[in-house]
Amino acid sequence: MTSISITDLSVDLPVYGVDSRSLKKEVARAVGGRLGSDREGHAVVRALEGINLHLKTGDRLGLIGGNGAGKTTFLRVLAGAYQPTQGRVEIKGRVHALLDVGIGMDASATGIENIYMRGLLSGLTRPEVRDRLDDIAQFSGLGNFLKMPLKTYSAGMTARLAFAVATSIETDILLMDEWLAVGDAEFRAAAHERLSSLVGRSSILVLASHDATIIESFCNRTIRLDHGRIVEAQDLRDPPEA
Repeated sequence: MTSISITDLSVDLPVYGVDSRSLKKEVARAVGGRLGSDREGHAVVRALEGINLHLKTGDRLGLIGGNGAGKTTFLRVLAGAYQPTQGRVEIKGRVHALLDVGIGMDASATGIENIYMRGLLSGLTRPEVRDRLDDIAQFSGLGNFLKMPLKTYSAGMTARLAFAVATSIETDILLMDEWLAVGDAEFRAAAHERLSSLVGRSSILVLASHDATIIESFCNRTIRLDHGRIVEAQDLRDPPEA
């Protein structure tokens, strides 16, 4: 059974170059008083604090809140990029994070070589990447450009290739930082359909977005974060109060 269990999660992130007392006061004011120190006396910002949450198969969680609320940090914790300072995160199932689909692309390598590299970095075997190669090539629409180095691509072509690779990977738990929209209008329509299909095949979705329409379309639960804390939780499956 796929699940995510989070208990009393807090995450501190280091702040480098904050030495003077006056600068610390300015930073503390900017982050709402969340500036503190770790055991070695280094300045840290408490990015998440006291998070408790349980997700099970079928949950589609929308993360809402303003800039700096903690949404991206929360996703990075689930992806394994950040470790808890306090508390516990237990995940059952394969995790695939669509946080920055362009990361890890090598401009000197060909499109096909990048497909293999990105697939292997995402946990696929070479045979599994090879099985997806035709689908990725067809969806990207790049044709013979796949045999050429990425440095010959336009930004749009690179984005299309990265998207095609990222959305070819089956997963139990899908993490997204904003809904992905790349390419021209025709490609964006196809990308929306492909991404919707991937979401539908995933057991759990965690999606951060400023777009209320996207949240309402794909999520059945929401939490609102503010200064790293959950300030509101809502089940969108509950009938509205009369």
